[in-house]
Amino acid sequence: MAASTSNPEKPRYPMLEAILAIRDLPIQPMYTTRSIAEIFEVSVRAIQNWIAVGQLTARNLPGRWRFLTQDVEDFLQASQKGAR
Repeated sequence: MAASTSNPEKPRYPMLEAILAIRDLPIQPMYTTRSIAEIFEVSVRAIQNWIAVGQLTARNLPGRWRFLTQDVEDFLQASQKGAR
């Protein structure tokens, strides 16, 4: 029996997509340091610190750091606090 096509597709990046939906921003294939800072409402320096301590993965493309959508989703997944 064929699977139903009426089910909406699950988000590929559920945590990032939820944040972007709240902020009414489109998903992009790549983000700048400034755009990540705006998404998380922090300073660019905070993003640089997250990179320096290994919390957020940056891609060193010619002249600038860039972040793939998967890098941001991985950061969000790793940021979940455990149950107390």
